[in-house]
Amino acid sequence: MPVIRPQKGPTTAPATYSQPSRKGKKAWRKNVDVTEVQKGLEELNEEILKGGVIAEKPSEELFVIDTVGDASLTKKFPKHTSKSLKADEIIAARSVIPAVDSRKRPGDKTTDGIIPAKRPRREYVTQKELAQLRKVADGEHETTVEMVDASYDPWEMVPKVEAPITDDRDDKKKAPKSISRKPISLLASGKMAKAVPKPTGGYSYNPAFDDYEARYTEEANKAVEAEKKRLQEKEAERLKKEAAARSAAEAEAAEARAELSEWDEDSEWEGVQSGGEELKVSAKRPERKTKAQRNRIQRRKEEERRLRHEAKTKVRKAQLEEIKRIAREAAERDLEQALTLAQIEESGNSADDNDEELRRRQLGKLQVPEKDLELVLPDELQDSLRLLKPEGNLMKERYRSLLIRGRVEARRHIPFKKQARTKLTEKWTYKDFSI
Repeated sequence: MPVIRPQKGPTTAPATYSQPSRKGKKAWRKNVDVTEVQKGLEELNEEILKGGVIAEKPSEELFVIDTVGDASLTKKFPKHTSKSLKADEIIAARSVIPAVDSRKRPGDKTTDGIIPAKRPRREYVTQKELAQLRKVADGEHETTVEMVDASYDPWEMVPKVEAPITDDRDDKKKAPKSISRKPISLLASGKMAKAVPKPTGGYSYNPAFDDYEARYTEEANKAVEAEKKRLQEKEAERLKKEAAARSAAEAEAAEARAELSEWDEDSEWEGVQSGGEELKVSAKRPERKTKAQRNRIQRRKEEERRLRHEAKTKVRKAQLEEIKRIAREAAERDLEQALTLAQIEESGNSADDNDEELRRRQLGKLQVPEKDLELVLPDELQDSLRLLKPEGNLMKERYRSLLIRGRVEARRHIPFKKQARTKLTEKWTYKDFSI
């Protein structure tokens, strides 16, 4: 059976809250609780130190309207932020047809109450104009025109005088000097080629046998010569590569021998021998040169220097003579060419239609393009115009004719124009915001 014990703790009655008397004014001031007032004053002082009392500031200084949004949302939720709202799509959709105006429009019979001024009618002829017309009909004119015979022929052709090129700016435009010069023909003969050469019988689609055979043989010989030249250049390139490889091998062998000889000389100088003999000083110490020997060496060096100077002077004189001779030959050649051109201009003869030999020195940096081979093989000759395939290109022929006649320079076709490089940058909108 359990034992019942009394509870532990104080057995006296609880003490009451001892509150001093606050009946008097002095007792009330002494025992009043002012903790909330002190805390409020401290918060007020802190706000004043940080910039001012928040309750006294306007709303514009305390709040900011965010018109940009959080930039990190696009990275956190790319699926939701990339898709626009349906409301935005509806608002952005604008029809081409303007909306119906709901304002009231005045009708045709509606007026503002102001009576318009009456305008005089102009549909009839006035009395003043009628009197003037009657005078003209009777032969009375206010101004008379005297008939005088013309002193010039109105149908005479007057040559047009080109006005000089002027410019309001200080620097006037001047035509280049080459505009007044005649074009230079690129033919080796110096004659001016025809704009449209007349083809021979071998160029016909139904040629005679003799003409066709002559042209076929000529083109075949040209092809054979071109192939021989190509093989010769290929062989010359191969021999050049072999000679270069041979010279490189000889240079490497000579360098190896030189290194080996230097190593042998160093070994002998240091007294190292292959038989393991003792160190011996075999080289004799050079003796000091006398005054006569030094003078002899000085005279020999001066003589060598004088001979080298004379050799250089002789070579320079020979070069000057060669330059003068080349200048004389060039002047004579230019004179002969000028005389030839003058004779050609006087005679008025043009180049033959089949003269295609071009000179070596051409206009511009690029060469004149080769003429297309317009030759039909024997097995390609057709006996019907229905089976005929046209040869050549008219635009290429006209362009090559302009090049040969010196009208334009040979140019290279540039299919794509070089564009300027552009750099794309992203604008940081948050940098434009300031508090």
